[in-house]
Amino acid sequence: MKKNSKYLIQLGKQIRTIRKEKGFSQEGLALSANVDRSYIGGIERGERNVSFLTLVKIARCLNCEVSTFTKGIPDDK
Repeated sequence: MKKNSKYLIQLGKQIRTIRKEKGFSQEGLALSANVDRSYIGGIERGERNVSFLTLVKIARCLNCEVSTFTKGIPDDK
């Protein structure tokens, strides 16, 4: 596993958890954020290096802060 992959996987897990807590399907979130459903799936699996602007759109749709997505991601000091 590439070093950066673990960050993307953790980010995707956070987004999936919040999406489910808010009652969104991948399709529903994708429609609200104006992205493809497969792109949401790729983000949630850690396969996509998502842009900041897309994270902002997803956060707005989920009614949360972008920083919520990074909680629990370890610091490599």
